[in-house]
Amino acid sequence: MHPFAVTAACAIAGVLLDRLLGEPRRAHPLVAFGNFAGWLERRFNPPSRQTHAATRATGLLAWGVAVLPAVALAAWARTTGAAWAAAVDVLLLWFAIGARSLGEHARAVSVPLAGGDLAAARLRASYMVSRDTTRLDASGVARAATESVLENGNDAVFGTLFWFFVAGGPGALAFRLANTLDAMWGYRTPRLRRYGWAAARIDDVLNYLPARLTALSYALCGATRRSLACWRAQAPAWDSPNAGPVMSAGAGALGVALGGAAIYHGEVEQRPLLGGGAPPCAADIERALGLVDQALKLWLLLAVLAAIAVAGVSGA
Repeated sequence: MHPFAVTAACAIAGVLLDRLLGEPRRAHPLVAFGNFAGWLERRFNPPSRQTHAATRATGLLAWGVAVLPAVALAAWARTTGAAWAAAVDVLLLWFAIGARSLGEHARAVSVPLAGGDLAAARLRASYMVSRDTTRLDASGVARAATESVLENGNDAVFGTLFWFFVAGGPGALAFRLANTLDAMWGYRTPRLRRYGWAAARIDDVLNYLPARLTALSYALCGATRRSLACWRAQAPAWDSPNAGPVMSAGAGALGVALGGAAIYHGEVEQRPLLGGGAPPCAADIERALGLVDQALKLWLLLAVLAAIAVAGVSGA
């Protein structure tokens, strides 16, 4: 079997495993990784060193300590035979991808929101986003959750799949760990601005192509012309070079208005508007999940077609 055909089969198996089992309920490896990353940050970035000129280099060193040994171990585990390498790849993709988890978190917001339980919806939205959700109205909660679904569709699903197709299980693992460190260290707070610089920049580089493929996928699976127009006009104004294309294309594909004011770390941040149309409601969270699901099916279909084409060319 052609190597890409094996990769495509492993990708489908990993996605199905995630859909059937979801994330591990106990002793999740990412939780342990997050605890380790937190310990590293406290050890490498004490308050007395926050203004030190070498803090960026220290953050890069900590990133390497956190990510590289795990990726090297994953690469070594694949060297014991083709069958074992395929099994390792499937397990690593199952660990790294978060499609089912994304749906579970989003529906934990949309269901109480649709039922009129704003307090519960606010609480569950706070698990998905870093902004303050305690004062959001129903539309604000729906906006926060919809934005999170669209952005994490890239981070937890398509970025992971992209690097899986490029470098197998170790690639998916490296991307997910790097993305986790960006989520933990990449904030522009006084404590993390310098220390998290490397984590944020590495994530930007790793996400550059996946984000644009995600945006294109959203456009193809939604209102294509409007999505592409929003991507072209609105993404450059967004602070993140990768979240801008993803969220503007997703908002345009859904026909909802995202962005606007949000409270981060006690301060109101005025963000550019994304998409267009009515403010989102609970049903739009479900529509965003549907968009991610359709795009995921598109990626897997294209992988199968590419595997068939490659096998045909190699067998000719």
